[in-house]
Amino acid sequence: MLKRSTFAVLIVFAFLLVGFSIAITKYLTNKNRANETTADSLKSSQGNRVHGEATSRWSGLYKFTKEEIERAINYANSRIYLGSGSAGQVYQGVLPSGQLVAIKHIHKSAMSGSFMREVEQLSKVRHPNLVCLFGYCDEEGDQYLVYEYCANGNLAQNLLRSDSVLPWETRVKILRDCASVLRFLHTHPDGCIVHRDIKLTNILLTENKVPKLSDFGLAKMLEMEETKVFTDVRGTIGYMDPEYITHSKLTCASDIYSFGVVVLQLLSGRKVIELDIVARDSLTKKAKDVVSGKKPLEEFIDPRVRDDVVIEDFVLILKIAVLCVASSSIGRPTIKDVFEEMDKALRNTTMKVRISISIPYYIYCAM
Repeated sequence: MLKRSTFAVLIVFAFLLVGFSIAITKYLTNKNRANETTADSLKSSQGNRVHGEATSRWSGLYKFTKEEIERAINYANSRIYLGSGSAGQVYQGVLPSGQLVAIKHIHKSAMSGSFMREVEQLSKVRHPNLVCLFGYCDEEGDQYLVYEYCANGNLAQNLLRSDSVLPWETRVKILRDCASVLRFLHTHPDGCIVHRDIKLTNILLTENKVPKLSDFGLAKMLEMEETKVFTDVRGTIGYMDPEYITHSKLTCASDIYSFGVVVLQLLSGRKVIELDIVARDSLTKKAKDVVSGKKPLEEFIDPRVRDDVVIEDFVLILKIAVLCVASSSIGRPTIKDVFEEMDKALRNTTMKVRISISIPYYIYCAM
């Protein structure tokens, strides 16, 4: 009986030992597989991360093929030329959806920097008064940028038109909106984005006369309060900061100077597209003489809007513009100050215009 009992215990023990061995073996096999899977996942995620930087670098932008670009530009079997920017020629295009776009073909000589700058800057910044970049094409040695289409051309063209006049209120709103987008660029979380080529022809107007700052081919990002010295001084001579021209020193205040010149052109209606230094100096000197009382205010007001101008707002804008075109950047206001003054002028002008429009109605009701 005892022998039979001992034999039974040994059999049970053997089964347990075999079962335990199988369990251990299975556990180790699964662990090895898990480790291999983890290793593969890490490799895969590292690969995806590298790939992700390349693919999501310009997130939100559509990559056009060259065939799509050519088809968009030649939609009417002829190319419609819109103008030229700092680094290329711009054509009107039509997408398959029927949407009008502006397509810039980057000059081969400018490809190394301009294309990258525009895509880099415009892919990560969005503002109602910045021209919207829809996509790009980089294929077979050609580079293109596809933008929203602005039906009313640029600000210079609108100032030159003989068949219509930009109303005073519209001019003030354009200046306020331009100051708004510059404030956005100059106070960007990543640093001050200096446009470097602010001028009438780089301010586009939509169908409703909403201004859109365009052409970021020369844009540079600086740290706040930073000054950079460049060996290649780039921009449009009549709008360029004297310190930048003389010492190659670029700061956020360089844009302030250029914007000041644009403001003076809108106030005076000066009919020039591209200023040279002589014309610019003549314009800024006249503005300073008016502010200091050496010349009458009437001499600086665009005669085409003289009857509509709200004088107090005209004087306010003229004074801030004169500060903007100070020879030294130290004497120029910040873009925040410029925006506040422009916004104040717009609110007051809008109120005065609404009141002047409503007067005849009240007079009529009282009769």
